[in-house]
Amino acid sequence: MKKLHPFYIALLSAALLQACSPTNQNTKTTTSASLENIKAPVAKKIPHEMTIHDDTRIDNYYWMRDDDRKDPKVLAYLEAENEYAEKMLAHTESRQQQLFEEMKNRIAKDDNSVPVRDGKYYYSTEMQGDNEYPIYVRSKDFSGTNKQILLNVNELAKGQDYYSVGSLAVSPDDAILAYSEDTVSRRMYEIKLKDMTTGELLPERITNTSGDIVWGNNGQYFYYIKKDPETLLGYQVYRHKLGTEQQQDKLVYEEQDTTFYTGISKSKDDSKIYIIHDATESKAVSLIDANDPNAMPVEFVPREDGLEYSIAKHNDEYYVLTNLEAVNFRLMRVSADQLGEKQNWAEVLPHKADTRLEDIELFDQHLVYKQRQRGQTQVFVRNLNTGDEQELSFRDKAYTLYLYGNNESNPALRLYYTSMTTPGSHYDVDLSNLDKTLLKQEPVLGNFKAENYASERLFITARDGAEVPVTLVYRKDTFKKDGTNPLYQYGYGSYGSTSEPSFSSNRLSLLDRGFVFATAHIRGSQMLGRPWYEDGKKLTKQNTFNDFVDVTQALVEQGYGAKDKVFAMGGSAGGLLMGAVINQAPELYLGVAAHVPFVDVVTTMLDESIPLTTNEFDEWGNPKEKIFYDYMLSYSPYDQIKAQDYPNLLVTTGLFDSQVQYFEPAKWVAKLRDYKTDDNLLVFKTEMEAGHGGVSGRFKRLKNTALEYAFFLDLLENE
Repeated sequence: MKKLHPFYIALLSAALLQACSPTNQNTKTTTSASLENIKAPVAKKIPHEMTIHDDTRIDNYYWMRDDDRKDPKVLAYLEAENEYAEKMLAHTESRQQQLFEEMKNRIAKDDNSVPVRDGKYYYSTEMQGDNEYPIYVRSKDFSGTNKQILLNVNELAKGQDYYSVGSLAVSPDDAILAYSEDTVSRRMYEIKLKDMTTGELLPERITNTSGDIVWGNNGQYFYYIKKDPETLLGYQVYRHKLGTEQQQDKLVYEEQDTTFYTGISKSKDDSKIYIIHDATESKAVSLIDANDPNAMPVEFVPREDGLEYSIAKHNDEYYVLTNLEAVNFRLMRVSADQLGEKQNWAEVLPHKADTRLEDIELFDQHLVYKQRQRGQTQVFVRNLNTGDEQELSFRDKAYTLYLYGNNESNPALRLYYTSMTTPGSHYDVDLSNLDKTLLKQEPVLGNFKAENYASERLFITARDGAEVPVTLVYRKDTFKKDGTNPLYQYGYGSYGSTSEPSFSSNRLSLLDRGFVFATAHIRGSQMLGRPWYEDGKKLTKQNTFNDFVDVTQALVEQGYGAKDKVFAMGGSAGGLLMGAVINQAPELYLGVAAHVPFVDVVTTMLDESIPLTTNEFDEWGNPKEKIFYDYMLSYSPYDQIKAQDYPNLLVTTGLFDSQVQYFEPAKWVAKLRDYKTDDNLLVFKTEMEAGHGGVSGRFKRLKNTALEYAFFLDLLENE
């Protein structure tokens, strides 16, 4: 719906580099007897009372919160946990290294993204040798001759423990590159400017931003979003004029409602700048004239509670993707001279109760729209002149498809396609006849053959009768549907985010060792449309956890996995899922990995000073209201820890995490150690220089995956 910078897909491609080299080496690990003398850290208890709704909770580990991340007691505890984890997992180091090399060797060291055209240039990224970061380049032709280096991130990252580029934006005259960088991993970006003629950096710096950059059309100013340093909310849109100090920047919009995120983008024809107002249950847009250096924003239509819409400009009209009287969304259209009233919207694509309309892309003579029916993506191409339409066809039963890089209005659609057995593939589609041209398939080094693997889509009946989609993948020659294979189950189930069935070269290290990999598309996602999401949030959140447990039980009963060889993984809100599941059904899992887990739900949601809390009320509920407090408390992983046996647990976090603060998993681990009645492993690792996404760098990130896989394989061998 919005104009994406061509580097967007370059980052997507870098994240999805895939390949395979099967190996079945087994090195018997050290037995638990040799580890029994290693003592886990015991955190000090300092009771902290919290009272609301006539209910008092005691948090013995509240002292672990240090917003400055400098308290010696807190850092000492985290380091003690890291030391304990290192000792307990020392015997797996050779396997971790083996897995790391395995995964690394599947990735092509020299690999370029598919160039994307934007204006006069084609933009792409290059990965070279052992470089951890991309090199951003541009050329005046698709083949990449006479390319110009825009940014070598490897040079910028030298000497940094963490480095991430937020976005890049080239001025309309192609003379200046603006880019944003984060060297702390708190997602607070500094914007810098580079003269593309001299290669020199301009002196001005823009600090405390979200990282988004959109240029005005005269090339003398750009827009950015400033963040609140405490809550990390981006809430102010500023206009910066080149050659001036940040203090002189013009404030053009300030968000007063802290339940909304703020974003900026640009229309495909470059005439309008969009300010995007995004809350969980309401979405809207304001417009700025990109040709007027003094323009102020104008509402597309006034914001309303419960009304969601996004827009795409096409000539003198706007197409509106909206939930207006359409829970699964429909497409409307309005003339550019009739803005301000939704009554002026005319229907283009009607609402369908069983199909969610997800995305559109507009070209001179064609409308492309993407929808999801019974969990499967479908893409249609409609001729705007005749009304005739055709559906794109694909071979896999379950797949993932993204529209990207469509910055021009010419009749070719760029898309990215992948499935559980198909590496990421980039296509251009001729909109006149739907002929597909494969531009690139992500290289898979080693002896990977897609035909060695199989994928299935199942529907599991949950305890309340709902049918939960599950996507499976396994290696054909190691799979037996007799309940003997180890099973790895992944889930997320929040924010309407759908875990797409996509290829992973890292995952092959499990499949080649006999694992069945399952993605449970539980409620809280939108795999089965918007109602699937609504039935897994706020006062129906327990459905998310029930679905995950019911999927596990059904897969074991149907012979896809051995009952004593089940592993589960989730991160962030998926870490909340893991925490709730092991409180409610710990006996089902041999091992669980919870990465950056959101586990202290009630305390966090009661504290609006914690970053991003206010944006979450429409997802979880506001516990200042008793009905939500009671419900959230009933499943909050931290609050519901009890004296019982728990699975073997691997927990990870980042000290500078901006999404889920490090002290949530730290407190959770300390309380689990105090309550659990088993001798199972509980190891906790904090990346002391990283945030929510973990360490930076394409190869360094693999070490965390290798750690998780080695943890699970070690448990499997010692079972």
